[in-house]
Amino acid sequence: MKSKNPIQIDDRIHIIDGFDLGVSERTGIYVINETALTLVETGPSPSVRHIKKGLEFLGFSLEEVKYIIVTHIHLDHAGGAGLLLKECPNAKVVVHPKGERHLIDPKRLKAGARAVYGESFEELFEPIIPIPSDRLLVKGEGDSLQIGQSCTLEFLDTPGHAKHHFSIYDPVSNGIFTGDTVGIRYDQLVNDGVDLFLPTTSPNQFDPDAMRSAIDRIQEKDVDRIYYGHFGMTEKVDEALRQVADWLTIFEKEGQQVAAEGKGYDELAGRLLYRVKEYLRTLLIEDEHPVYVLINLDMQVSALGIVDYLQRKNK
Repeated sequence: MKSKNPIQIDDRIHIIDGFDLGVSERTGIYVINETALTLVETGPSPSVRHIKKGLEFLGFSLEEVKYIIVTHIHLDHAGGAGLLLKECPNAKVVVHPKGERHLIDPKRLKAGARAVYGESFEELFEPIIPIPSDRLLVKGEGDSLQIGQSCTLEFLDTPGHAKHHFSIYDPVSNGIFTGDTVGIRYDQLVNDGVDLFLPTTSPNQFDPDAMRSAIDRIQEKDVDRIYYGHFGMTEKVDEALRQVADWLTIFEKEGQQVAAEGKGYDELAGRLLYRVKEYLRTLLIEDEHPVYVLINLDMQVSALGIVDYLQRKNK
């Protein structure tokens, strides 16, 4: 997969396409050009070569990278951190307190992802390299990180998608990097005039109440931008948060109905996909649109998380 040139968001921030799953506009790595050159997310290890190409295009060396922030430790966001860090001698990886030990010893991370992705695991995620503890910087609720003379990032604990998830507020752009906690943005639909934002409810720490709290918290922050892990930036903040909250209710109700019928995650994934297609048809998006390759995968993973949540809840 040939690397693409980074997308310029403004004079400080670019996004590098990491080609997660071999798909363009799936997972983004943000480059914040401040005194301390900072990346947000790495994607999985196969994305690292695209990061290196992107930094080279922007005129940065790997030695200039000071911070690599991962919103959470799922492998599609942080799996490449160890591999990238090996080539960034002056960098530290910034991680949530509940994610630190899993970057030091990623055995459980690997096992969890292997259970979801099966035979595709190695191609999509390997190698996953442990990170020495002295190369980690832990940031939690209320912590900050100065990366420029007039830029101090703020960290907000935002579980719901995962307990090891924070969001990062950038005061210069009045924007927030939200990883997966307030959903996914489907950049593939923007050229069709459609803005679609769906929650991502993957196993095994999905908590709808915590996710709603995170949505409310970001709403109250009154930001001008949301920077998504998947994929890109939106300035339609109110619309994005409204959509995700509405779809979260739909996902939860469908999950409860499927559970009441004694059916499994395959049935739930099919129903979620049907609901999204039904909605997009009203916006004149055809069922054959390429975006459904990703939406279908996302509904499969989200269904697993909803079923897991309901089983935990009903124990």
